[in-house]
Amino acid sequence: MELPIQYTEKMKKLLGDEYSKYLESFEESRYFGLRVNSLKLTPKMFRDKNVFSLTSVPWCREGFYYAGEQRPSKHPYYHAGLYYLQEPSAMSPGAILPIQPGERVLDVCAAPGGKSTQLGARLQGEGLLVANDISAGRAKALLKNIELFGIRNSVVMSEPPERLKERLPNFFDKILIDAPCSGEGMFRKEPDMVKSWNEEMLVYCQKEQGGILEACAGMLRPGGMMLYSTCTFAVEENEKSISDFLERHQEFSLVPIEKENGFSAGMGALAQCARLYPHKIKGEGHFLALMQKTEEGSQDLTLEETGEKEKDILPYLEFEKEVLKIKLSGTFKIFGDSLYLLPEGMPAMKGLRVLRTGWQLGTMKKGRFEPSQAFAMGLSQGEVTNVEDFSLADDRVIRYLKGETVEADGKEGWTLVCVDGLPLGWAKRQGGRLKNKYAVGWKWE
Repeated sequence: MELPIQYTEKMKKLLGDEYSKYLESFEESRYFGLRVNSLKLTPKMFRDKNVFSLTSVPWCREGFYYAGEQRPSKHPYYHAGLYYLQEPSAMSPGAILPIQPGERVLDVCAAPGGKSTQLGARLQGEGLLVANDISAGRAKALLKNIELFGIRNSVVMSEPPERLKERLPNFFDKILIDAPCSGEGMFRKEPDMVKSWNEEMLVYCQKEQGGILEACAGMLRPGGMMLYSTCTFAVEENEKSISDFLERHQEFSLVPIEKENGFSAGMGALAQCARLYPHKIKGEGHFLALMQKTEEGSQDLTLEETGEKEKDILPYLEFEKEVLKIKLSGTFKIFGDSLYLLPEGMPAMKGLRVLRTGWQLGTMKKGRFEPSQAFAMGLSQGEVTNVEDFSLADDRVIRYLKGETVEADGKEGWTLVCVDGLPLGWAKRQGGRLKNKYAVGWKWE
């Protein structure tokens, strides 16, 4: 690979004697990774299924390497939301930020959803995940991945961070900033990124990073923690961005990141940060800085959304009584013709660009309720009365995922279609056939 001269000179200065080893890493194949969805099963349970050849990613307990010739995206388990395909180093930010169930968590640059699905799984259905991306187009991919993972307690948004700061001051317990950057750490994985690299890009990215950090500082509650990450080696975008931020914000301090599993210390006075180099780990380049806000000050109270009256959601309640073994509780809200179950502590979102407000249960039209794909993915087999559970070897699994009607005797009406006990979507059984209700945009191709 031919690297820009300006870039190689910077890397020689940065790495010193290690520069030759860094260059040698370009001769090695990139690493492929997947991260298990702990909302659905444990890493051990997934490994015991023995569907892929796996080895553990040391810095992420749910992460695994798989062989590049394998195709986990072309497997029914992918469509069941059992895992997310993710470059191994990219698993580190979501693994290091200490998330506890019940917390309010923001992923501010979230698309396409790798880190958001990781954070959402770690919340274990408790608390609130706000997944935001300024690009409405990219946020659509984010939304699909959130729904595929079966995350019930999330809000998917597309707003500038500065706008969120105005509405949600001192609101979040934890914030993850996977900042836009020049992408130097991805050169081996994505060689085309080399062509677009230049010094002007570094200046632009550093300015963007500073703005995002400023906005997030105002959204973090006292005592909260914020993790900043990039996939670049540039000091200007890493240590410089963080040191400039800390100079402006004396209420923030760095939290040391353990230097294990091949992680290296940050440069200069920012040794508490971590750098990931492809010649030292099985993964691409990354930078991590974990910061905490001092306890002084108070967390602002934010007005919560009010719910619908029971009489307004009767079609859903009839569906619940007939189809589910559980009774959902919480705040129900209708937006347009869609019914949502809001996460606990959900703030009022009027006036903001929101793609999803909580768990989309389905649509209500003309006195009828029709369940959504997101509803199916957030349920478990044991929560539904009428289930059709196919084995992995059954050819009806692929046929269902392609949108076909399949034969299956059983109780008529709404049916949750599963593979090995794991939900794929809905169907409506009639006359020994399952009329397919799998989401059109999700179909197997």
